Amino acid sequence: MKINPDKSWRLVAERLEAETEPRRRHVLQLVLHHMQRELRLDIEGVIDTLSDKPQYKIWPNVDDPVASPGGSKDAIRDLYDRALVQTGAHRWELDLDRVIVDDHAVFTEGVMRMAYPGRTLEALGIEVPDVDSYYLSEVRMGIVWPIDPDDPEARLSGEEVYAEGDRFEGIADRPISLDEIAPLESLGA
Repeated sequence: MKINPDKSWRLVAERLEAETEPRRRHVLQLVLHHMQRELRLDIEGVIDTLSDKPQYKIWPNVDDPVASPGGSKDAIRDLYDRALVQTGAHRWELDLDRVIVDDHAVFTEGVMRMAYPGRTLEALGIEVPDVDSYYLSEVRMGIVWPIDPDDPEARLSGEEVYAEGDRFEGIADRPISLDEIAPLESLGA
């Protein structure tokens, strides 16, 4: 398999299992829940992990209100709808090699692999050999998952995403079949 979506959260789950401090366990549990719901396009489940005025900061487009929305849960719902649901670009893995936690945030780092539909790439102005196929983007990514210090439930205040390079560079040369994407595991009850 080139993409295993459930690999995205496994290192966070391992770190949670090893953590004994209650506040850090809470912070890790929020990130774990957020990641698992995000992979399943359970947007309301993702929203449940966020404080009332979340802010997403996607670098280097931090000043672009479309790429880095915030201020309300509706703005974040709209981001997920536009970026994942409408584009069909919701098959990915974040192959983590680092998880750091303190009482105020989690930091995750690894390689993001994402299958983009050819039609989505075409709409972005990227030429691909077959618009009915999928193409693999890869980029090294770090994400800060801060806790809102003013939120009584200590929920996430959003995400701060940093990526190295251009995820679309050479993407037309990396076709991927849907058969190369592992199915999502059941989360159970």
